[in-house]
Amino acid sequence: MIVVTGATGNVGRTLAGLLAEAGKETVAVSRRPQLTGLPAGVRHVRADVGDSASMRPALEGADALFVLLGGELNSRGESPGALLNVAEEAGVERVVLLSSQINSTRPQALSHTRLREFEAAVRASALDFTILRPSGFASNAFAWAEPVRTKRTVFAPFGDVALPVIDPADIAAVAAAALLEDGHTGLTYELTGPEAISPRRQAAVISEALGEAVTFVELSREDAHAHMARFMPQEVIDGTLDILGVPLPAEQEISPDVEKVLHRPANPFGKWVARNLPAFQ
Repeated sequence: MIVVTGATGNVGRTLAGLLAEAGKETVAVSRRPQLTGLPAGVRHVRADVGDSASMRPALEGADALFVLLGGELNSRGESPGALLNVAEEAGVERVVLLSSQINSTRPQALSHTRLREFEAAVRASALDFTILRPSGFASNAFAWAEPVRTKRTVFAPFGDVALPVIDPADIAAVAAAALLEDGHTGLTYELTGPEAISPRRQAAVISEALGEAVTFVELSREDAHAHMARFMPQEVIDGTLDILGVPLPAEQEISPDVEKVLHRPANPFGKWVARNLPAFQ
């Protein structure tokens, strides 16, 4: 049995489906009392990855665990080792942690201190582990869905700065491989898309998929900061804008790890758009 935390998100829900399709008993964990739309064969358990006691029932009988931090990312609650200890006590042998590329490119970033603590705890545990460090998600473009639907316009800063955003479905596929297959123990995978693509080009891809003109409007850093402050913790905003506007060379590189694990190229941004086009129509 495999336990998937963060099961309501772009990665966790897809991962649960992939594991079920592979014939593996799968438990989807979320803090919601009910979770609808899960793939056939996936069982939901209400628990909080930031509260190891609540995770005990979900972990009973499990041999593998996928850890995704959501609201717990900025929590200063119990130590990461508490969850891993409960997992070991339950008989879990393998853990896959969804971390971030920032932990390799900007190891002092305050916004990712909690993730670095989890990485250290996973490495220090007795569990077989794999760590995934994805770049920015293609699904961040969902933030443009409403203005594209209503105004056929994308508003974003740094219009011509290109980054290799990754399809969350590829992250889920790599996680499934690490959970189901041998040969990934002790490895850290840097996960990116197959090409660096700018916000202006992303808007053009959405336009092409819709078959209608979509206007790109470049925001100043100040305007972007004000917009992000509506939904993003203050300590995260400046670091995010630094990556989007002045990325380090390592943050613009294309990693071969998706293709290495999946034996196929990573999905381009256009494939993510095609799959999610109704959100923009």
